[in-house]
Amino acid sequence: MTEMQSGGLAKAEKYYSDYGLRARELKNEGRKVIGYLSALCPVEILTAAGVVPVRLKGNVSEAVTKADAYMETMICPFVRNVFDAALKGRYGYLDGMVLVHQCDSIDRTNDVWRYNLGFPYWHFVNYPHVTDDPSIEFTIEILRIFIRTLEKFTGREISDSALAEAVRAHNENRKAMRELYSLRKEDVPRISGAEMMKVLIAAMSLPVDESTVLIRSIIEEVKQRAPVSGKKPARIMLIGDQIDDAAIINAIEDAGAFLVMDDLSTGSKLYWGDVDATADPVQGIADRYLRKLKFPTTFVEGNTYAETLEVRFGHMRQYIKDFNVNGAILFIYKYCDPFGFEVPAIKSFIESAGTPVLYIEDEYNTSSLGRVKTRIEAFLEMIA
Repeated sequence: MTEMQSGGLAKAEKYYSDYGLRARELKNEGRKVIGYLSALCPVEILTAAGVVPVRLKGNVSEAVTKADAYMETMICPFVRNVFDAALKGRYGYLDGMVLVHQCDSIDRTNDVWRYNLGFPYWHFVNYPHVTDDPSIEFTIEILRIFIRTLEKFTGREISDSALAEAVRAHNENRKAMRELYSLRKEDVPRISGAEMMKVLIAAMSLPVDESTVLIRSIIEEVKQRAPVSGKKPARIMLIGDQIDDAAIINAIEDAGAFLVMDDLSTGSKLYWGDVDATADPVQGIADRYLRKLKFPTTFVEGNTYAETLEVRFGHMRQYIKDFNVNGAILFIYKYCDPFGFEVPAIKSFIESAGTPVLYIEDEYNTSSLGRVKTRIEAFLEMIA
């Protein structure tokens, strides 16, 4: 697979390498920029408010040196790394942040973030953890509170028509990204896993319309690539949460595999599951973020245990079929209890369908990458 050299892929490389570049440019042009930390943040509302949403990421190559003075080391390493980056001024261009009720590492550190960063705007979206009808009604009211705080901060009314337009724009963005994903179904994918990761990370730092234009340009660029020989025996799906760096992807592909699909909160979780067009746009937004996003922190139950597993993880088995996956790597960060508790169920569910799974628990840094590479190489030899 050739390296990024020109066109949309080169732009994605630029936004990946200099993360937040476009947001800083827009900030200098007078736009307000709001950061968020989770795929559960309702970005449609931020877009409708006219602000620039930027999902925050850390740096796996940089040691945490300041955050440990404020957060215990048993906190999720991703959360600590991003907070450390914020303390060091990397996100000084933000006008505010949005955190969501997702896990203890976020919930219990909300005040630490808010007090120490001191951004002009701050909001915590208090999602429930169940998906019944009363929870949807509760979520709608929670989102309306969110809307009112943004209206007060921006001095701009967020109308139903603005919300509907934002929903349309984000659905179009998801559709474009799914089309790019589909190019990885070929025997030899037109776009590598490492390139795809850089596109995903670049996209979450851009206003939605600019992100869609970038993705479409990359689709056209990738389609022009001549088919190449060199089919590899292993087609891998990566499962995890906040993986936002190409290091682990390179480790997989350098070991002799194609990374053809993922179930990541920085990847497919963002792009499968549109917001339904509803008379009240907030209703559709609430339904997507509470019912369509498959997160371990949202409790969904079937009539039987087997049905519960199918509801929670059935989409992974469909990915395995659609992308012809013959091995899965489950990569979980230490102290990530919600995903950690899911590991036995996910692993047994995927293996029961005949797909081998490698489970890796590691830190959010590259210090142990050598050990991880060794385990990946051994796994690939097993399934070859």
